[in-house]
Amino acid sequence: MNIYPVNNTENKNDMKAGTYAGLGKGLETIAPLVSSVEETPDPIPAEIHGTIPRWINGSLLRNGPAKFEFGDTHYNHWFDGMAMLHKFKMEKGQVTYTSRFLRSDAYKKNSEKDRIMVSEIGTVSMSDPCKNIFQRFFSHFDMIKPTDNGNVNIVKYKGDYYLSTETNLMHRVNPENLETLEQVDWSAFVAVNAASAHPHYDPDGTSFNMGNSYGRKGAIYNIISVPPEKLHADDTLQGAKILCSITPANKAHPSYYHSFAMSENYLVFIEQPVKIDLMKILTCVMRGKALCDAVYWDPKVNTIMHLINKRTGKVSPMKYYAKAFANFHQINAFEEDGFLMMDLCCFDDGQALDIYFLQNLRKSGEALDEVYNSMSRALPRRFVLPLHVTDDTPTDQNLNTRPSSSASCFKTSSTMVFCQPEDLHGDDLYQYGGLEFPHINYERYNTRPYRYFYGCGFRHLFADSLLKMDLNDKTFKVWHQKGLFPSEPVFVPSPDATEEDDGVILSVVLSPSQNKSTFLLVLNAKTFEELGRANVPVNMPYDFHGVFSAST
Repeated sequence: MNIYPVNNTENKNDMKAGTYAGLGKGLETIAPLVSSVEETPDPIPAEIHGTIPRWINGSLLRNGPAKFEFGDTHYNHWFDGMAMLHKFKMEKGQVTYTSRFLRSDAYKKNSEKDRIMVSEIGTVSMSDPCKNIFQRFFSHFDMIKPTDNGNVNIVKYKGDYYLSTETNLMHRVNPENLETLEQVDWSAFVAVNAASAHPHYDPDGTSFNMGNSYGRKGAIYNIISVPPEKLHADDTLQGAKILCSITPANKAHPSYYHSFAMSENYLVFIEQPVKIDLMKILTCVMRGKALCDAVYWDPKVNTIMHLINKRTGKVSPMKYYAKAFANFHQINAFEEDGFLMMDLCCFDDGQALDIYFLQNLRKSGEALDEVYNSMSRALPRRFVLPLHVTDDTPTDQNLNTRPSSSASCFKTSSTMVFCQPEDLHGDDLYQYGGLEFPHINYERYNTRPYRYFYGCGFRHLFADSLLKMDLNDKTFKVWHQKGLFPSEPVFVPSPDATEEDDGVILSVVLSPSQNKSTFLLVLNAKTFEELGRANVPVNMPYDFHGVFSAST
């Protein structure tokens, strides 16, 4: 096992500052990681190597696409696959594994007809051959209906777990036996047509999320809050409310967003130049094009950061601008000395969606290398937003007075501040392909000043390393083993933790070259050394997100 220290010398002779020299050559095929698998509804024991700490008492739940065809019909995009919920249960140093497909309407309709009946982001369902010629003709004028295939994340509202995608439909699930319990529609509680799969949580359990609403005049962004407690045992999203609404810069071309940032008192919505052409959405079926055809990158447009007081719902009249970048996941945000520090994983272009078509992921040899080398890398950056800009604030000086930060922010008008971020990494990170899927010690350090974050390095189209970043000196530790592909790192604090990184990192590791060789990896979060692994004789596709659910 290769555990590279903070200031490792691997490939130092080949490193070129600010480049990805040496990457993207002779990449291993990853086609098996985007292949359909069967579910494992009955628990199977794992074979333990090393030690799984006995204090870990709970389950790592993972969610992602796991079925990519029905009959003779095939999905086009990785994001299209049917959702599968995976569970690694840890108790007294032992581990068991189970998995089940989400019984969404999409899954049930597709299974019943043995063909793709429900459109996903990269695939348009074809007309039902059982319809007559007139029905098939008029069906071309229908809009694509939102899918309930919740394959993106596992989220929590009022103590219950839900599988979520980025439409208005979620499914409540039982984390014990992984059964699908009920479909929940956001639009039955608040006036939104879609919602993100990355909510944030206050310490009291209040949840915040974002969702779009669409009308005759175009799109509106909405901030949503959900109360922490149930009034009745069968409550889902009762009590949810729109905290505020934000008008897009272009209502016919709103921004796509995957997440948003939150500090102690504020929410930050990032209106990025990844745009959605609503006219193309309306005409997808007529044109025979998938939803992703309506998403495009517009590098001529600046990124706009909207600041919202999460207590009052007031949107700040001051808008924070930055040059065009794309963002899927934020790392953390906190307030200090009159500034809001917002840490993000940033791409310099917004075309990542195009990379993850299945035909790209299933290529091999030079064709696979070419796909990898065409993609932008995500890098961690910090934006510093001044919170107290007034009419008297000068326009000719950097408002960031923090001596430890190289970020800048200049007032450019009475309602505009232009921000230039600080890199949260050194040149070494380029040789690991950047960093995405960030995680922190969320329970204790979300919305607070912090030192460490964890993520995945991308020397391939899927993550091939785990990284621990130290913000004090912008150095990092790495876990890497050739030919293995780890999932996002999930931090679990130890029960007697006194320091930020007291705990373990959990990650599910896959091998495309070895059949049924999945294992749960457990790292010491402080040293980043391997403590143990739990091998299970199953195949898993590469997935998206997960959470640790502590046993009670």
